[in-house]
Amino acid sequence: MAKADDHILLTGASGRVGRMVLRSWPQGRQALTAQYRRPHPGALCWDPLDGPGALLAHADRAGRCFGAVVALAGVVPGPGRDLSLNRTIAEATVDAAAQAGITRVILASSSAVYGAGEAMDEDAPPAPVNAYGAAKREMETACAPWRARGMEICCLRIGNVAGADALLLNVAGGHGALVIDRFADGGGPVRSYIGPATLAAVLATLCRHADPLPDVLNIAAPVPVAMTALAQAAGARYETRPAPPEAHQRITLDCRRLAALHHFAPKDSTAAEMVRQWHASSAA
Repeated sequence: MAKADDHILLTGASGRVGRMVLRSWPQGRQALTAQYRRPHPGALCWDPLDGPGALLAHADRAGRCFGAVVALAGVVPGPGRDLSLNRTIAEATVDAAAQAGITRVILASSSAVYGAGEAMDEDAPPAPVNAYGAAKREMETACAPWRARGMEICCLRIGNVAGADALLLNVAGGHGALVIDRFADGGGPVRSYIGPATLAAVLATLCRHADPLPDVLNIAAPVPVAMTALAQAAGARYETRPAPPEAHQRITLDCRRLAALHHFAPKDSTAAEMVRQWHASSAA
């Protein structure tokens, strides 16, 4: 068996979040190898659904195995997309990691497993209200057999990632003025967000953490952000409309467990810094 070291494997490097994390990975931290399903310079060409062969061959050639896998690969909502593949891809990735002697897998889940609520912590009962949240929750529960065999799998319940969210994607698409809900107090929606560089730094911290990670972990900056503040920081035109009765003004995460593991700077929770990180990761 190859010896584990501090090299990290990032799966899903071709996805929107994966590309931003790859471009934002902290300099001087663990060496990062990206995974693609097709040949790509300097990357690992591997489709987890084809089995562990390419990963095992890489470990044999290098004489080492990865210290951890950051598993961002998955299926996001969209017409005709099979969300159940999130479980299948995760199972294939975790099983391949186990066969390769990798004992830590950091697996991208979603705050959608909670449904709608405010200051939701990791002990809040999952109550997904859409198919994506339900699929990610099914993916989380599928990890149990590997955990029972000693694998360390930390499921990240990620909030909104700036630049991969609906609001900033609409800004980037240039689709005219944004329309943002206005609630009875005159304010707009407030959500838990994280910038792509802050997310990359969090992932690097979790990869090198000396003690076992929790089974689930909320991922967002410590302080939620107003959607209007993000629109203003992005220089976007927007207008407001009365919020419909079913709309939720605050859908936020309690990230104190994460803050005990990773040091955040105050600016990490600001709309201006999140937008700056989005632009930097897009231009890299």
